[in-house]
Amino acid sequence: MSYRCDVRFSSRPTGELLLDLYRPASASGAVPVIVWLHGGGWFTGDRTLAPDLQARADAIGAAIASIEYRLSGQALFPAQIIDLRAAIRYLREQAGELGVDPGRIGLWGSSAGGHLAALAGVTGHLTRWEGEDPSDTPVGVQAVMAAYPPVDLAMCVRDASAGRPEADPIGFPESRVLGGLPADLPELAASAGPLTYIDAARSLPPFQLAHGTADVAVRMGNSVRLYEALHAAGADAELYLLDGYKHGFLNPGGRMEAGLSAVMDDGRLEAAGTAPARHLRDGVDTDAALFGFTTIDEFFRTHLGLA
Repeated sequence: MSYRCDVRFSSRPTGELLLDLYRPASASGAVPVIVWLHGGGWFTGDRTLAPDLQARADAIGAAIASIEYRLSGQALFPAQIIDLRAAIRYLREQAGELGVDPGRIGLWGSSAGGHLAALAGVTGHLTRWEGEDPSDTPVGVQAVMAAYPPVDLAMCVRDASAGRPEADPIGFPESRVLGGLPADLPELAASAGPLTYIDAARSLPPFQLAHGTADVAVRMGNSVRLYEALHAAGADAELYLLDGYKHGFLNPGGRMEAGLSAVMDDGRLEAAGTAPARHLRDGVDTDAALFGFTTIDEFFRTHLGLA
């Protein structure tokens, strides 16, 4: 069976957490698995907010598990990263039944989901978050792809306030997921930032980052800072800066809320196929490149042992 829906991977006071599992149509044995994490500012979206995951599973040769995590209206941070770690543990513990390889797990997320993917990628060495049930099952992963991730929540609020000085920052997504302004909760805000953990990480998985140069929802400086920190720590990291692209370009078309076209590029990459981009790798700003879903496919094929 190439698709399984509504698989329960954990339970919370707010209800069951479910995932949908897409397996390559040609798979005959255990395959690597990639966890997809949807965007939506931690307060909206669900596991169906995704590109064509069956097509990506077939192209990569890996299973893709699109998971739920608690939204900020249900629970504050660190609930979201705890839910992701529960999904990783479930996939490892149930690998035989699901037909996946527990030693080859990747993370792929966009926007808020990209934040969670990056955060989990640099905290695989942590055995337990506050409020997390004890477990001996490891949560380290082998590859991370994060698209337009907010990595410094305080900086994101400052950027948003500068662009919308009339808005109350307590209503910004970063404040909603923390339960207050990052400036008023500096320790919690720092704990939610992937940059906080890179120097202390025992090992770092390969990272691929992508961000639009015209993104005003999450400024591209977030991905630039994450890339630079990963490179300085010796990690295998690359960054694509898509020329003129706004936020949400991995999203499928047709789901955009009214009035968001000024800041969102839902469906654009799917329609275009590829986008012109700057490619930064190993500290070098390379010549102009093209970025598309096939670029993501190749990253995972390379680092999950499928190339």
